[in-house]
Amino acid sequence: MYRTTRGLATSGLVLALALALAGCRQEAEVPGGTAGPDASAMPAAADTAAAAPVALEDVMETDPRYIVGISYPPGMDRYPGLAAELRRYADAARADLMEAVEAHDPAEGGERIPYDLTLAYDVLMETPTIVAVQAWGTLYTGGAHGNPLVARFVWLPQRKEMLRAEKLVAGEDGWREVSAFVRESLHAALSQRLDADDVAPADRVKLMRSGSEMIDDGTGSLAENFGQFEPLPGEGGRLRGLRFVFPPYQVGPYSDGMQTVEVPASVLLPHLAPEYRDLFAAG
Repeated sequence: MYRTTRGLATSGLVLALALALAGCRQEAEVPGGTAGPDASAMPAAADTAAAAPVALEDVMETDPRYIVGISYPPGMDRYPGLAAELRRYADAARADLMEAVEAHDPAEGGERIPYDLTLAYDVLMETPTIVAVQAWGTLYTGGAHGNPLVARFVWLPQRKEMLRAEKLVAGEDGWREVSAFVRESLHAALSQRLDADDVAPADRVKLMRSGSEMIDDGTGSLAENFGQFEPLPGEGGRLRGLRFVFPPYQVGPYSDGMQTVEVPASVLLPHLAPEYRDLFAAG
């Protein structure tokens, strides 16, 4: 079954409020505040099923200094290990928020209060072999705009483990091939955006050069650069590929937003660790 679920209606109201507050802030192309947690860098303690069920309860909290809205998809308690990962990511984001709140000195002025955390999870895919969840939201701890929260969680129920980039592809040679495919796609997308914007030739050369440098820097042949990905369902219950997700700033400026590249199974299969090859469709 493939589905997308939202949080409960009450949480949706809080999320809408937090997003509205964030939307009132002036956007800029320079980072503001502290970066959100990196799901791919989270501890791997939940790679095996948790001994006890993990309670995922929506959070709605307001304070003169901060607003918190966290919404979990229902039913994730069926997968204790996955639930633990979702909770850990939310707790890390909340810890970042509260650290900034406690450090803020109202007497200094400058930063706008309240700070806020908006975080929601959606189920992208749920089958007997794969459960995929996305996290999206914003963490505002000062500056021109909030920091986007972008994370993906791919759980293998039958194996009771999280599918992680560093285990998925065996060795740097494999990531070098994936990197080359992704870079080509991102370079082409950048060129198309500049063409669509009808940029002057001289400016186009500069933007293409600077944009290409960001792409190359953010897609080096290391597993950590490809830690966020979504499964692409194919025929027979197997995957036709993966959609790699790149948060703002990794392969482009903030104004370009999140970028994605779909890598087909035919590119991935020669480089996958043997234990994960049966998840993907051949050919």
